[in-house]
Amino acid sequence: MADSTTETAVYLCTGCPLGCRLEVDAVAGDVIEVRGHTCKRGERYGRQEYLDPRRPLSTTVWVRGARVARLPVRSAESVPRDRLVEVAEALRGVCVDAPVRRGQVVLADVAGTGVDVIASRSLEPVG
Repeated sequence: MADSTTETAVYLCTGCPLGCRLEVDAVAGDVIEVRGHTCKRGERYGRQEYLDPRRPLSTTVWVRGARVARLPVRSAESVPRDRLVEVAEALRGVCVDAPVRRGQVVLADVAGTGVDVIASRSLEPVG
């Protein structure tokens, strides 16, 4: 007979500014209830956090030919939490050439996650 013990995980919701304390009950890896949310985003966040936690990533990469040496970039979508270090490592040696437009893909499918890394600002070339 399978174990039907209820596991309860506690999270602080970041789905909206309220920061609700969520309790997620799961049995055998399936979410059965999310408590503590005051909006629908909280329920979705609790389920996602338990089943497949993801985080956005913001960092910088090198840029040639601009007035500044670093270009701020971010993941177009959240990446799996357990792959954040791998994604950051994949960006370590990236260098782009100016001009760069905000929203331009800097690195597609970073580390095989299916997520693109995009420029957070536009940079014009010097000269």
